[in-house]
Formats: sequence, structure tokens, C-alpha cells
Amino acid sequence: MNGREWSLLVACLLAIVIFSVASPHYATLGNAVTVLRNAVELLPIGLGMTLLLAMGGIDVSIGIVMGLAAIAIGRILGAGGTPFLALIAGPSVGALLGCVTAAVVVVGRVPAIVGTLGLLGVYRTAVFALLGGQWLSGLPSSLTDLLAATVLGVPVPALVIAVAYLVVWLALRRTPYGLHLLAIGNSEEKARLSGIPVTKVCFVTFVISGVLTGIAATFYVATYRNVEMSIGSTLALDSIAAVILGGTSILGGRCSLIGTVLGVLLLRILQNGLLLVGVPSLWQPVVTGALIIGVLGFEAVSNQLPLARFQRART
Repeated sequence: MNGREWSLLVACLLAIVIFSVASPHYATLGNAVTVLRNAVELLPIGLGMTLLLAMGGIDVSIGIVMGLAAIAIGRILGAGGTPFLALIAGPSVGALLGCVTAAVVVVGRVPAIVGTLGLLGVYRTAVFALLGGQWLSGLPSSLTDLLAATVLGVPVPALVIAVAYLVVWLALRRTPYGLHLLAIGNSEEKARLSGIPVTKVCFVTFVISGVLTGIAATFYVATYRNVEMSIGSTLALDSIAAVILGGTSILGGRCSLIGTVLGVLLLRILQNGLLLVGVPSLWQPVVTGALIIGVLGFEAVSNQLPLARFQRART
């Protein structure tokens, strides 16, 4: 862990202390479970966003992708499908939509922010069309029961997330994929001239992000057993905020998986604490946006400080 990650850990502990003093309902086992449950969907999505930002990309449609994957899972469960089929459906739909995003951004050479913003509108319309203006509710509990199981005392969702992070960590640290991803994030043109298969790496990264989003959709349906019209509306903003808080550069070339985990936890701790002290949930996106602006502003100033000192030393 570096200084940024230790700072995040301290910030998490400090926020817990402050909210525990401010609200008698905060420092309880039930509320701790609520915070962790709220973080379950954001953790795999944050992992995918970490990879995207590290290579200099982004996906603002990721929340609606989770919604479409959740609808597919809900339809299967509602039709009497097995929970194992539902487990496959989420990541499969996520991978398919990841291919669509990659085709637009990577193959079509559309800037990521523009391409995914356009897909956001398309996917949002698809959610409304598939749900017909109504919630998908009252789903069977078979998927919930399956994911409520434990392996050696560890809940299945926690085990899945841990395995996903381990696989991505190994890919970044022990395979050429990690070196290629960060090289593309530092300079796509230089990476291409160095012989790195830029198109292949970028395409695969969008697909991986889609699969992780599909996993998040599986957790969501298992937890709430419904799919509402506004599903995933703030997930893109939350994931970007958590990843940037964790130390991943929005310009690419640098990432931190531990930082992403701590960023997700800090974000959910703050959102939960603010709600318990009486701040309306309407203000949560404001707090998230303020965190993004604050972190980016701090990094911009910090990056300029060494240059300013160098210039003063020369004069």
C-alpha cells in the first residue's frame, strides 16, 4: 500500500468515527452489513472501470449495461429458469454489450466519452422498452438462496469478488496484458509503434468490463429481487469517483486495485452516513461529484508544483 491508499484507509476510519458520534444508528452490526451490501455491486463495476481508466478509456453507460443484464436475469427467473442459468445470463449479456461498446469505441474509433454517452441513450431507451414502464418485481428467491450460501464461512459474493480481483491483479502484474494496458494508457500512439496490439487489448478490456458489470447485475437481482426503471442511474458516477479516489489516473497509465476497493468503501460509508444524519439522498450525487472535482483539482495542482519549483530554482 502506498501513501494514497493509507490515506484512504484513514479516511474510512475517520468517517466511521464521525458518523458514529453523529448518529446512534451508525455503529451497529446491521448498518455495517448494509454498507457492505451496498458496496457489492459497485466493487466489480469499479474493477472494470479501473481497467478502462488505466488504458485511457471510460464507459459512462456502465450503469445501464447493468440494468439490461439485470433484466435478462429477471426474465429468466420469472420464466422459471434455474439460478445457474441466471448466473450465466448476467456476465453473458454484459460481455455482449461490452462487444458492442468496443465495436463503437475501438473499431469505430469514436472517442470513448462520446461513444458511451451515445450508447447510454440507446441502452436507457431499451430498459424502458423492455420493462414497459413497470418494475420487474416479485422475482423467485432461488438466485438469492444460491448466493446466500457460504464456502468455508465466506459468503459467495465476497468469494466471487475476491477471485475477480485476484485474477485481474495477476493479469496486471504477471502477464503482458498489464504492461500493454498501462502502456496504452500512457500513450496509445507510442504503444502502437512499439508493436503492442492496441486494438485487441482495448477490445478485450471493454469486454472484461462488461462481464464484471454482468456479475454486478447478478448480485443486484439476488439482493433486491426486482429491477426498477431507474436501475444503475448513478453507478457510472459512483464507479468513476471511487476509482479516481483510489489513485487510478483519469488520463491513463496508472491504477491501483487496492485503492479502488478502499475508494468504493469510502464512498459507500459517506453515502450511508450522510443518509443517517438526515441529509436527503438527492444530495448524494452532489457529494460524489464534489469528490471527483476535488481529487482531480488536487492532482492537477500537485502535478504543477514540481514544475513550479523547478522554474523558480532556474530563476
